[in-house]
Amino acid sequence: MTPTNAHPEPPALPSGLLFAIVVLTLVAVLVGTDLILDGRSGAEPLHLVLEGALMVLSAGAAARLWWHLRRARRSVVLLERDVGHARAEAARWRDETSELLDGLGASIARQFDRWTLTDAERSVALLLLKGLSHREVARVRQTSERTVRQQARNVYRKAGLTGRSELSAFFLEDLLLPPTGLLGEEGPASPSSP
Repeated sequence: MTPTNAHPEPPALPSGLLFAIVVLTLVAVLVGTDLILDGRSGAEPLHLVLEGALMVLSAGAAARLWWHLRRARRSVVLLERDVGHARAEAARWRDETSELLDGLGASIARQFDRWTLTDAERSVALLLLKGLSHREVARVRQTSERTVRQQARNVYRKAGLTGRSELSAFFLEDLLLPPTGLLGEEGPASPSSP
């Protein structure tokens, strides 16, 4: 990847377009030369006008093609730069969220330790936090749905919670707080506030 502050090399000109520009320029030069020679030899005015028009059209087409090609190359360079910035931002975001997720995972594990959850209860609690249903947890853990329900009740009892929504809220509450000052001086409103 090119460093974001470096100027990337513009892409090479497509050989077909470059060939067309060269041919049109050559046609304009040859017709211009013929126009000069015909003018000296006393050619018909209509002949000179037609050759002049052909020369102007060829030169104009070559110039316009060249201008569009240069503009397209500049666009490609800008797009490549933007892609480089986006990739750098994505890498930064991945690194940042990786650290946050690692920290969240460690925090959840510490809380499970405080609640003295068994390995099976930990597994069920994590899968419930990920949003799986009891049936899906049973399928993943290769156990019965009844066993999963009992393990989930044990998790809620040990944690002092009433159910899955409180389990999720327990871990998500601090993550979903708005930035400081957004709620005013009083901080977040409690659920019992009007």
